[in-house]
Amino acid sequence: MIPLTPPPREPLFRAPWPAVAIPAVLVAVYLWQWGLATETQVFALALSPQGIAEGRYQILISYLFVHGSWAHLGMNAVAAFAFGPPVARYFGSGARGTLSYFAFFLICGILSGLGYVIPHWGGDELAVGASGAISGLWGAASRLLIGRGEPAPLFHRMVVIQGIVFIVTNVAVGLLGGLAALNIAWEAHVTGYLVGAVLIGLAGRLAGRT
Repeated sequence: MIPLTPPPREPLFRAPWPAVAIPAVLVAVYLWQWGLATETQVFALALSPQGIAEGRYQILISYLFVHGSWAHLGMNAVAAFAFGPPVARYFGSGARGTLSYFAFFLICGILSGLGYVIPHWGGDELAVGASGAISGLWGAASRLLIGRGEPAPLFHRMVVIQGIVFIVTNVAVGLLGGLAALNIAWEAHVTGYLVGAVLIGLAGRLAGRT
């Protein structure tokens, strides 16, 4: 009889903690918004062209953390958890990598917010939700998954195909969604995705990746 040593058990939960932290923060903020915040407080955190024109640039960050409903929050939290881990792993587990991941998320969110505000300049539409920043994680993850942990070339055939599918789908839903009462800030989604896909390599180098 030959004694057998069982193989080491694989951890059930593999996601890096920064990738878990962002969905957790989104849920925590929505609990505050749902249970304690007033409508005026929530509106003050929302993104709008008028708010930017008034110099309230902080709303380019605050709008990411408030949501319109539990369903809206749920979709964004799940998407952040789906696309965050490969990006967090790419930046690394140290302090520099962790800060780089959070900074990358915010940069994608800020630029996606501008991508929404500029075409709506002069209007008073409000936008809330982290989907622009999460689209940035999605764009970055598309290159990392194709490149098996490293950014695949930006014009790699599969990167381009995924980008086209993402953009066409979001534009179509954005332009036609009103017929089904689906209002999405497709401009923010497309901008965020492109920002994430384009900047992930540069962001990695700034974070110390070689």
